Parts: sequence; C-alpha cells; structure tokens
Amino acid sequence: MYPASSPETQISHLFAIIGQPVRIQILAIIGNEPACVCHLEAVLGLRQASISQHLMVLRKANLVTAQREGRNIFYRLVQPGVLAVIEQAAVFAGMTPGALSALALRPVAGCPCPQCNPGIDPELSCNTLSSSKSS
Repeated sequence: MYPASSPETQISHLFAIIGQPVRIQILAIIGNEPACVCHLEAVLGLRQASISQHLMVLRKANLVTAQREGRNIFYRLVQPGVLAVIEQAAVFAGMTPGALSALALRPVAGCPCPQCNPGIDPELSCNTLSSSKSS
C-alpha cells in the first residue's frame, strides 16, 4: 500500500479501509465466492452507486479485483487472508465463528444475478434482468 511508511502505519491504514460496516459485509460476501454488483445490491439492500464506491476503495487497496464474465463483472478477494482477519475480529467482538459467512449464502430471493439464477441466458447482464423485472 504505502511502502515508505512504517509497518504500524500500513496496518492502521488497512484497518481504516476495511473498518466500515459495508466494506466488511462486501468482503465477507465475496470471501466465499465471487459476486457481481447486482448480487451485492440484493444482499445488502444498497444502491449500485454506493456499492461501486466501496468496491473502488477496496480495489485501490488491492484487496478486491474485478473480472468480466460475459456481460457481468464479478468481484473477488485478492488477499484471501483478509477474510480470516475479519472473522477473527468478529470472534473478538463476541460473534460466533463463521457468522459473517452466512451473508454469502445462495440463492438470494429477488437477486437477478447469474449465480442466483443459473438457468438464465449467460448473455443477459444483471442490469438487463433488473430492468425486465421492474417493467
């Protein structure tokens, strides 16, 4: 992240990046398997613009990467170990181990993504599916 800074500064910066509740949720969701933005929208109940801003911060920190698959972009962890750090922090906070992993359960009702709807045409994008459901 910042090679010229001290180790404690680098660690503090990492915790500042992942320290927002939405980012913890995003990392927990994609920590188990890649997810597209429309899936994150369905799980988190947030707008695409908000999720995209958080994903941009996580990408700049080299924690998340994006990969296009057909018309969809799926987000994955670059550093899988960050999920273990988050899960350990959850235990320190009094949560049961794996409680955050429950966010990644599939399928999600109302989610238009290809992973939640394996029978859809792979050429359809999440935006196309969302538009057709709202009409």
